[in-house]
Amino acid sequence: MDKETVKERLLDYAEMTERAIDAYLPERECLQKNVILAARHSLTAGGKRIRPALVMEFCRACGGEPETALPVACAIEMMHTFSLIHDDLPCMDNDDMRRGKPSCHKAFGEANALLAGDALAILPAEVIAKAGLKGTLSQNAALKIISLLGEQAGIYGMIGGQVIDTENEGKQLPENVLLEMYRMKTGALLEFCCRAGVIAAGGGADLQLAAGTYARKLGLAFQIIDDILDVTADEKLLGKPVGSDKESGKYTYAALVGIDKARSEAARLTEEAAEALSVFPDREFLEGLTRLLLERNY
Repeated sequence: MDKETVKERLLDYAEMTERAIDAYLPERECLQKNVILAARHSLTAGGKRIRPALVMEFCRACGGEPETALPVACAIEMMHTFSLIHDDLPCMDNDDMRRGKPSCHKAFGEANALLAGDALAILPAEVIAKAGLKGTLSQNAALKIISLLGEQAGIYGMIGGQVIDTENEGKQLPENVLLEMYRMKTGALLEFCCRAGVIAAGGGADLQLAAGTYARKLGLAFQIIDDILDVTADEKLLGKPVGSDKESGKYTYAALVGIDKARSEAARLTEEAAEALSVFPDREFLEGLTRLLLERNY
């Protein structure tokens, strides 16, 4: 599938996600309005919406309808946004900008940003559970997906990776430890997306296994490219200051092995990710997206 067609489908998925997110978290006149506005500030700030696209496309690739997986797609974008809000806080990365806008704590204050992140960490389970109760998803699939989300977002997934990152700030980690941190911090949510899409469509264990392998390779490549972009990107395209990793004392994979080797490793992982898709008959979009992410400049 050519790049323009991949971008068009990616845009379609993003628009589906935007409309659904707006309905899940509408603006309301209520006493707690500020925390809703703070959550919406970050949740509706745009971004590539790669995670929702992966959920819906893996569902489609397994014979399901993308709309079936839409609640799950919105749920993972909420969870991802929660992590970004908290990452930007002064106690973590202390970033003032996110996606070209003031970070949540800069726009709404630290307390509201903290609580908005908390709300977006809780809401995904509600969204998925209600989809099961309403019959959008089977109740069995909803239960499996909620369990998977807890596994991949929790202490053995995204949050665990963030702990390793925070506790080792300013330290040059061995390559194997650094890559394991990336697998948890970045790759775990991507693994959730791919496996959850398969579950939503009723796919079996073999397809879930392949989706997980694909996601782990993609997650590492994705984070390595992020490292490279933190050094080389156009700040306006990136939507946040370039060089923030170095300024905050973070030792990244690109810093450890050099830009050229990092690019080579990202390319190798990308090809391995694409190979893992071989069990999916309809994989052209996923293969195209995988290579497009390697070539991104923001």
